[in-house]
Amino acid sequence: MTPYGNIAFFVIIGLLLLPTILLGLRGKSSKRYNLFISVIVLALIFGHSLNGTISLVLFTVFQVVLIVAYQRYRLQQNSGTIFIIAVLLSILPLILVKVLPILGLPHVFGFLGVSYITFKAVQMILETRDGLMKEKISVVELVYFLLFFPTVSSGPIDRWRRFTKDFHTVPSSEDYQKLLLSGINYIFVGFLYKFILAYLIYNYTLIYLPNHTYNYLTPFQGQLAYMYMYSFYLFFDFAGYSAFAVGVSRIMGIQTPINFNRPFASRNIKDFWNRWHMSLSFWFRDYVYMRFVLWMTKKKWLKNKFAISYIGFFLLFFLMGIWHGLEWHFVVYGLYHALLIISFDKFERWNKKHKRWPKNKWTHAIGVIITFHAVCFGFYIFSGTLF
Repeated sequence: MTPYGNIAFFVIIGLLLLPTILLGLRGKSSKRYNLFISVIVLALIFGHSLNGTISLVLFTVFQVVLIVAYQRYRLQQNSGTIFIIAVLLSILPLILVKVLPILGLPHVFGFLGVSYITFKAVQMILETRDGLMKEKISVVELVYFLLFFPTVSSGPIDRWRRFTKDFHTVPSSEDYQKLLLSGINYIFVGFLYKFILAYLIYNYTLIYLPNHTYNYLTPFQGQLAYMYMYSFYLFFDFAGYSAFAVGVSRIMGIQTPINFNRPFASRNIKDFWNRWHMSLSFWFRDYVYMRFVLWMTKKKWLKNKFAISYIGFFLLFFLMGIWHGLEWHFVVYGLYHALLIISFDKFERWNKKHKRWPKNKWTHAIGVIITFHAVCFGFYIFSGTLF
């Protein structure tokens, strides 16, 4: 069963969450019950395929053993080589999932949500290395975090320390009422986005574009219309899934971070990446870009801090591109956004010196329009239609 894919899934989730809601409204802990229903929902999601179930179990055991083993090692020693090996081992299954199909070879870890679980596992190894996770990790809590069913398929990507704080907090009846209302609101937003707006855009415009254009559109106009419609469809479809995940999480007492914050209202490309797929972009920013920049600065291989930053942007967006897939349009999509970020940074530094672009409501509006079109062209590249 696909998470949030049909009404049947929501009916099952609604019935399973009734005891959680009743306990929450009474100010009681529902931790154990939520662990129980998580097993049921995961079985519904992955149980249709024996290979998928085996892959999930093997992958989870592998990541848990790796995380726990590295944490125990880190309490005693801090070898950089061991740290790198641990990170590489953690991302190895994801690399195999991406690479082996291109080579025509089968892989064992090909199941729904492998990317998002990997991000969580790598994050824990990185934060263990930083000395931020010194307390002993409960294996049950670790598995619950990695396989938290509301977010297992498409995120958002939560952080261990934030997640475990919510897990051990029993909200009062009044606080839970706020979480419940917020969760229900997000679920309704998800229905609006996913099952109404995304559905209408796809079925009444997108399937006719760009190859089968309306009679009154030229081929160029058809491509242009496709670019805009695909951008809106991609947002409403993905934001809808994310809203469902956030809503169900809050009903379970976990305040999973939101993934989208009006991205098409962004005033520049940096602002866009602070609003679009936020948990993923923040993950790459914190664990790839910042670490690369700090490492390069420490090694002093380059003296120009802007050159280091720009190389970091290319690395960041290249990895974000190939995370979607190894096809050329994903690679170009990532490098395109790296160029946008670098170009804007250069413009921002130039304007700081020459002050030719004042900050007011008119320049803000122009910035939103320019950013919107630049982003839509990026999604056009992402769609693969251009290649």
